[in-house]
This record gives sequence, C-alpha cells and structure tokens, in this order.
Amino acid sequence: MSEDMIVLGIETSCDETAAACVRGGTQVLSSVVSSQVDLHSEYGGVVPEIASREHGERMIPVVARAMVEAGLDGSNIDAVAATVGPGLIGALLVGVSTAKALALTWDVPFVAVNHLEAHLYASFLEDPHLEFPLVVLLVSGGHTMLVLMEGHGRYRILGETLDDAAGEAFDKVARYLGLGYPGGPAIDRLSMSGDPEAIRFPRSMLDEGLEFSFSGLKTSVVNYVRKHPDVSTEDVAASFQAAVVDVLVHKVRRAAREHGAKAAAIGGGVAANSLLREQFLGACADDGLAGFVPSRSMCTDNAAMIASAGWYEFQRVGAAEMSTGATPNLRIRTL
Repeated sequence: MSEDMIVLGIETSCDETAAACVRGGTQVLSSVVSSQVDLHSEYGGVVPEIASREHGERMIPVVARAMVEAGLDGSNIDAVAATVGPGLIGALLVGVSTAKALALTWDVPFVAVNHLEAHLYASFLEDPHLEFPLVVLLVSGGHTMLVLMEGHGRYRILGETLDDAAGEAFDKVARYLGLGYPGGPAIDRLSMSGDPEAIRFPRSMLDEGLEFSFSGLKTSVVNYVRKHPDVSTEDVAASFQAAVVDVLVHKVRRAAREHGAKAAAIGGGVAANSLLREQFLGACADDGLAGFVPSRSMCTDNAAMIASAGWYEFQRVGAAEMSTGATPNLRIRTL
C-alpha cells in the first residue's frame, strides 16, 4: 500500500475509548479520546467491569466522530487497526470486535497492534525522521522499560521494572497522600509548590544495570510521612517525583551510551510529567543526543498511535488473521 493509505485506529486497552484516522503512518486526520477517569476516580483506580461496559457504550459514537472530523466514510478507509494487548481483557475485546466488524463491513484488512509498540510510535507521529538506533523510555501506569529500536519492527528490551511501574508508584503515593486518582498529574501539580531537595528519598538501582525498581521508594515515602506527620505534602510530592525522574533519566543516558544510540525518546502516560520532560531534554542536549518528547496528548492512551503502528505493521507483515484475539499479557516482540 502507498503512503496515502489511511488507517482507522481503535484503542480500548484500559479506560480510554479512542479512535483516530491516520494517513501514511504520520499524518493525523482525526484523534478522538473519550476518557473514563471521572468514573474510576471514586474507586481509586480502574474497575475492569466498568471500563469494558463503558467502552461498549462509547465505541461507536467515538468512531463516528473520528470519521466525521477526518471528513471520511468507509470507502476512504484502507485498513482498521486495533489494540490486541496488553490490557484488560474485557476492554480489549470491545475494540478488537469493533475493528473486525468494520474491517469485514468495508472489506479492508484488519491489523493487530501491540499497545506497547504503539507507544514507541507516538514520537514518529510528530517526528517521522527520528534516527535509529533509538532508545525509548516507555513509562506508564503498568509498564516501565527501556527499548532499543534498531529499525521499524526491530526491538530489544534493555531493561524493565522488577516490581512497581513508575506510574503505579505515582498512583500509590498519591493515594497515600490523599491526592486522589490519577496520581501522576496530581503529584506533578503539587510538586510545583514543593522543594525537590527537602527529603532525600532513595534512588533504587541507580548504578545497577538498566533494570528499575520503585517499590522501595514508595515504601520510603510512606515510612517518612508516618515518622514526620507534619511534613509538607508539597515537599514530599516534589522529593518523591525528583527521585523517580532521577532514576529514569539516568538509565536513559546509560542505555544510549552503552548501545550507541543516535536519539532518545519517551512515551507512555508518565512521559507527560513536567519534570521528566524537562530533565530528559536537558540530559539529551548535554549528551549530544537528538531527544524527542511527544506532545502530552500523544503520551496518554490514544488511537492515533495505534493507527500509526498499524500502518508500519501492515507494511512489514500485512493483515492479521480474523481469528486473532485479545492477549492481556502481550509483550513486545524482540529480535
């Protein structure tokens, strides 16, 4: 297919119902996201049953809006791509079923997309000329990993978290501090009024390879607040955030140096964090790396990155079988 190929992307891996139309893997014609955050906030996290039910109710209106905003109808769509994993099984099935139904109706290919690989392509949506080898820090509520992209579809996982993901640690610390859900944006906002050097929280595994560990940091925060109940919440938030960011940025620099990367990028929900974005770009400039940070709308779950990854996937391997199902624990394909 040519670079004019238009892919309709569908994303329902967690609590965002999203659809987008993307031409040639990089030109976003529309991107619609319907968030369920208000529904889940009262429970302190995503409730799978609620998420899947809401996807069922919102899916068709979201797809319709994406088509209208792009000025397209079924005759203009060349393929339909959907997230098949990882994620919540009930939520994934809504998107996969919808995508297959549309692909059959329009007689176009169905493309199965790995959600984690799609986050790698969020940067290419805004800068398709990023050079390989490229180190990507993928950091979200469920995942924290360093991936070396040696080319499209050619990935090597350099390091992962051994326990809590960074976003998970943000949510747990925020919950303990009474900041609500989601925790990442709440801590980011509160940290702007705090002193990041007020408390020296541990930087776990800082010089121990490219793996991550944030469980101990979370415990340190809880223990410190218990011993110092009058401590400023702003200072705790800022100091905790600084500890997480220090580790993330340090590991990116190390990975890029050890693997001769020409560029580095970040992706995933935590990539929207203000301090991480600032420190990451500063470190890349200091190290002579081409650093790229996606817009915040491309950091959180969206369907534009699914459509983009779907375009590249179709160029490499073609359509997926219609028997392809959802895989909640799907991993990145490695070399």
